[in-house]
Amino acid sequence: MQKDPRYPIGKFDYNITVTKEMRKEFINTIETLPAQLRKEIENLSQQQQDTPYRDGGWTIRQVVHHLPDSHLNSYVRFKLALTENNPAIKTYEEHLWAELQDTFKTPIDVSLNLLESLHTRWAILLNSLTAEQFERTFQHPEWGKVNLSTSLAMYAWHCKHHLAHITELKKKMGW
Repeated sequence: MQKDPRYPIGKFDYNITVTKEMRKEFINTIETLPAQLRKEIENLSQQQQDTPYRDGGWTIRQVVHHLPDSHLNSYVRFKLALTENNPAIKTYEEHLWAELQDTFKTPIDVSLNLLESLHTRWAILLNSLTAEQFERTFQHPEWGKVNLSTSLAMYAWHCKHHLAHITELKKKMGW
């Protein structure tokens, strides 16, 4: 059976029960994504960067620019949940963000640098949290109440998910 190219590592399990050990692994994923991503795209041509990972999907360029867009939103959600009582958070139209001109006109190195800086800050914050702090929540308009442990698991999955879009395309294309 062929994998669904939209979900090369499978879909995220929202019913996950996150342990202390899993949190360490998830934080490590957040810490290591920028270097892994840089390594995977460092020798790609402009044409390769503008290749969609699947029919009707985003290009590698769009995926790379999407990661700091998405992770900035998550970082802010973590900060809100840590400083407010179950704050209501706002969603954003990621598919429309991916079509804005900064996605097409900004060199991907700019987003890689942003991702590196963001993930450094995010990992420092995550490594400082207590078990009780990971249970703090925010209110998502679609998912309801989400605790920070589950959000961390989701964004670790998100890192691997989009990295796999790139690595699977590279395998398929023989790059």
